[in-house]
Amino acid sequence: MEKLKGLFEKQVIQKLFLCFWMYAVLGWCYEVFLETVVYRWGFHNRGNMFGPYCPIYGVGALLFLLCFGWLMKKKDVKWLNIVKPLLIFLGCMTIATLVELAATYILEATTGSWPWQTYARYKYNYQARIALSTSVRFGLGGLLFMYIVQPFFDWLLAKPKRRTLNIIALAVLVIVLTDFIFTKATGYTPKLAEAAVFIHHITAITY
Repeated sequence: MEKLKGLFEKQVIQKLFLCFWMYAVLGWCYEVFLETVVYRWGFHNRGNMFGPYCPIYGVGALLFLLCFGWLMKKKDVKWLNIVKPLLIFLGCMTIATLVELAATYILEATTGSWPWQTYARYKYNYQARIALSTSVRFGLGGLLFMYIVQPFFDWLLAKPKRRTLNIIALAVLVIVLTDFIFTKATGYTPKLAEAAVFIHHITAITY
């Protein structure tokens, strides 16, 4: 408990919490960008709640920090600096793929499906749960994350005063909990939302 209290006092927990949801939002934006701009499949909510976030990206980001944060800090070994990008790429690709695979089983057990079943359209995929091309993108994203995005977030989160950062973290927590409760209370899922839109269009055409 003392150690946890110390982490709260140093605002490590608050910063990790905010990082989690920042990456969840970025992940949602990335998924929507791929579907609407790159693949032109049209827009639909890639998350499992009303808000624009995919928590799986937050999980992946925290795992990247946990597994490779120490590696990024080692700068005094020349040969390690040379192979470090390759290690980060392979490590992030592996971790993200395993997280994504595990998430499909969890979501399938709890909600009956998972949002990225579109992987069935990819050339190399496993049961539409994971795909080679996305795994490679995860590895590249891991490099971008460790070398550019996370250092920027660290700089950004160092700007607010202690009280301000605590208020921001609390506000995000309230928003997410409210969304979760409302989602469960209404039985909302992206698939149900898509069905409602489809029915609305059919009704409009018919009448």
